Amino acid sequence: MLGEQDQSLESLMSSAPDALPLILPLGDRGLLVRFGDALSEPANRAAIAFGHKAVAAGLTGVEEVVPNLVSVLLRYAPERTDFATLAGEIRLLLAAAAESENSPRQHTIAVRFDGEDLAEVAALLQLTPAAFVAAHCGTPLRVLATGFAPGFVYLGFHPQDLVVPRRQLVRRSVPAGTVLFAAGQTAIASTAIPTGWHVIGTTEFRNFEPGHLPPTQLAAGDSVICEAVA
Repeated sequence: MLGEQDQSLESLMSSAPDALPLILPLGDRGLLVRFGDALSEPANRAAIAFGHKAVAAGLTGVEEVVPNLVSVLLRYAPERTDFATLAGEIRLLLAAAAESENSPRQHTIAVRFDGEDLAEVAALLQLTPAAFVAAHCGTPLRVLATGFAPGFVYLGFHPQDLVVPRRQLVRRSVPAGTVLFAAGQTAIASTAIPTGWHVIGTTEFRNFEPGHLPPTQLAAGDSVICEAVA
């Protein structure tokens, strides 16, 4: 999986369901570049790659570039640019020959696989808990996006034989440091949140430090290895 990280934006776009992403206005201060209607590996990779490219381009009037799971939001100052102008610059960026992408940053996160849903998840996959933990930690994961709640991070994708659906019941709250699992992804909560995902463990890692700049350590495209600890 790591060998795919240096794919160019151009090749990522060509493998996505739509060769040309949609460019949409969001009010009078936002522009959204959407690479797919549903979460997929090609759409997510294209969104992350374009997010890096948009930041590097230093587009006039753009105040913030926010990659999401399958899209990139650009917030801009309307007194410095407008949607039509910015959309034209975005199209030029998308059409330009892509430069080589930087190697992803590597992170190792210690996880205690002590979650109350661990045995149930393993059983759904016809694995023992120990075999599930070994499979979960056996392959590096990619940061798909951050958001939903401060510091919340989506990691993926797991192979198809490690995919389980979300829970039918939503927990009203799980604490910061909860490690979650569902829909081919692992997620880490940095604040207390409600969730319909399975709780498989806990970690001391927090991806949100409000006194730091930036307040998060992980960024879309980073590589993460989960290390099982007692």
